[in-house]
Amino acid sequence: MFLAAFVVLSLITVPLAGGRLSRLASVHLRWSSLIFGALAIQIVIVTLVPGGSPSLHRGLHLASYAFAAAFLFANRHIAGMWMIALGALSNVIAIVANNGVMPASASAMRAAGEIPDTQGFMNSTLLAHPKLLVLGDVFAIPKSWPLHNVFSIGDVCIAIGAAYAIHTLSGSRRLARLTRFDRRSADSLS
Repeated sequence: MFLAAFVVLSLITVPLAGGRLSRLASVHLRWSSLIFGALAIQIVIVTLVPGGSPSLHRGLHLASYAFAAAFLFANRHIAGMWMIALGALSNVIAIVANNGVMPASASAMRAAGEIPDTQGFMNSTLLAHPKLLVLGDVFAIPKSWPLHNVFSIGDVCIAIGAAYAIHTLSGSRRLARLTRFDRRSADSLS
C-alpha cells in the first residue's frame, strides 16, 4: 500500500510541478507484461490465495522479483529506473536471505497494527531468526493513519525512483530546474 499511495501522490503532484500527465501516455515501456505479471503474482499469493504450499508461494514470490528485474532491465534507459532497481535488489536480497519471505521488525509491526498471520503465506512477517533485518520491513506507517503498513528501505528507494521517473517523463519543470541546479553545483565542485 505504501508504494501504491506514493505513486498516486507522485501523479497528483505532476501538474503542481508544471508537468503534464498526458505525456505519460506516449511513454513506451518495454516488456510491460512482466511487471503486471509480477504484481499479479504478488496479489494472488498474498491476498487471494495465501494458503497452500509455503514453498510454492515462496518460489512464486521470488519469481515475481525476477519478472520485475527483467522489466527494469528492459527499461533501464528511463530516468529513475536505476533507483527502482536498487530498491528491488535490496528487497530481494532480504527475501532470499530469509527463504523467500521479507523479514519485518516487531516494533514496525506493532506500530502499524499488523498482526502476524500464522496461517497462509505472508510476504512480510516476523521471523524467529531474521537475516539482514536492516533491509527488511523496519519502518511503519502508524495504525492511526490511513494505509498503515510496514515498509523497507528498498521500498523507499522504489518510491523515490518511481516519483522521479513519473515527474521526468511528465516534463515537470520544477524537477528540471532542480536537476539543472544539481548539475551546476556538481560542475562547480569539480
